[in-house]
Amino acid sequence: MKTSRIPAPTTRSRLVALIVAGVLVLATIGVGVYGLVRGPAHPPTSADVGSPAGGGRTGPSSPTGTAGPATLPQTDDPIMYAKAVASVLLDWDTTSGYTPADYEAPVLADADPSGEETSGLIGDVTSYEPTTDQWTQLATMDVAQHLTISSAKVPSLWPEALAEAHGQLRPGTTAVTITGTRHRTGIWYGDKASTSEPVSFTIFEACTPAFSRCHALRLSELNDPLK
Repeated sequence: MKTSRIPAPTTRSRLVALIVAGVLVLATIGVGVYGLVRGPAHPPTSADVGSPAGGGRTGPSSPTGTAGPATLPQTDDPIMYAKAVASVLLDWDTTSGYTPADYEAPVLADADPSGEETSGLIGDVTSYEPTTDQWTQLATMDVAQHLTISSAKVPSLWPEALAEAHGQLRPGTTAVTITGTRHRTGIWYGDKASTSEPVSFTIFEACTPAFSRCHALRLSELNDPLK
């Protein structure tokens, strides 16, 4: 009886990494942009100097009752799952008492059950969240962020990527590219401020028949998706 050769886990893991890195370069995302850290274009008055948040918060300490990180659905629908991953990562509130690690946790807890992609996913997810120092700075301005998704679809280049993999990826591995708008609100020198920026990125995941439901494998760099 002829048997098919199943690629070693390390081979599959390298292949996923190559697909991600071949189109996208993972990088840490800076948070000192989008207007809220720099503030609005007009200069502060003399009364504002020395009080970036109107004498407000010094940073989160414990959960305050504000809604915390969401959980991911147990679904085999790759589009639904990708949308949930996107929202979990990009919906956060520095006044909630939660930390960046808390917002990363739901995605990492639902990572590839085999563990092959987990180390890469950790780096990917971390790059989507503010660092601890950035979070502390944003918290002094009561910054909150949420994502409005305009589209979620399998990128047109994905069939080509699958073909070049020559069957070495798990069946059920797919990519979903998210496009939308990232909104931020906060307090700048005692005044409410808000900004909006377009965002796009790709979520690589594995659903059935690889697993009984979808799990996250890797993420592209923010704003450099597979198209």
